[in-house]
Amino acid sequence: MGSKSLDIGDRRSAIEDFCREVEIYLCRKNDGHLIRVVGPSFDLVSGWAEQGVPLKVAYTGIDRYFERYYRKGPRRRPVKIDFCEADVLDVFDEWRKATGIVQSSVASQQSSVGSLQSSVGSRQSLPAHLERVVLRLTSARASGSLGETFDALIDRVAGELDAARAKAGGLRGSARQALVERLSTLDAELLEQARAALGEPLRTSMEREALEELEGFRSGMTAEAFARARDAVVDRLVRTHVGLPTISFR
Repeated sequence: MGSKSLDIGDRRSAIEDFCREVEIYLCRKNDGHLIRVVGPSFDLVSGWAEQGVPLKVAYTGIDRYFERYYRKGPRRRPVKIDFCEADVLDVFDEWRKATGIVQSSVASQQSSVGSLQSSVGSRQSLPAHLERVVLRLTSARASGSLGETFDALIDRVAGELDAARAKAGGLRGSARQALVERLSTLDAELLEQARAALGEPLRTSMEREALEELEGFRSGMTAEAFARARDAVVDRLVRTHVGLPTISFR
C-alpha cells in the first residue's frame, strides 16, 4: 500500500514538474510575461504529461504556434498555453509516427481533437511548406548553425526547392507524388550530413537524451523497435541543434 502511494506521489510530482517547465518555457517565449499554467490550463498540460509527451516535443509544438503568431505581425498580447494545444498534439503525433510508438486510446482521442482544431490554422499546403523550408534553410545558414561544409548541398537543395515552389500549386497525381518523394530524398541527404558533422561528445549526449525521452515507452517495445525509435529521436535532436527544417512533406 505504501509503495503504491509513493508511486502515485512520484507521478503527481513528475506531472507538476512538467507543467512548471512548460510554464517557464512559455514565459520565455512571451518575452518574460508570466502566463500561469493553472486551473484548466494546468489540466490541459497535465494531460500532455499523462500521455507521455516528452518535454522537448511540447517545446517544439509551442515554437510552431509562435512561428505562425509572429508571421501575423506585431504581437498585441501574451500567448496562453491553451492556444498551443493543437500544435503540441500535432508534433507529438509526428514524434510517435517517427518513432513507431503506438498511442493509447485516450491519447488517440485527444490527438484527434487536437488535429481537428488545428486543421484550419496549422496544416500547410505544399507551396506554403516549401516556402517555409527555404526560409528556415536560409536562416540556418545566416545564423552559422550550418557550417561552410553545407554550402554546396544547401545551394543545390535551395535551387531544387525554388524550382518546386514555382510549380507545386499546379501539380497533381503522379507529378505531385514524385515531388513529395524527392523532398524525402533531399531531407535524408541533409540529415545524413548533419549527423556526420556532429562531434562524438554531442552525439553521445543526444543518444542519452533520446533514451530519456523514450524511457516511459520502452517496456512495451521490442529491442528492434526501440532502436528505430531511438534513432528517430536522435534525428529530431540533430535537426533542432543545427536549425534544420523538415523538408519531407506528408
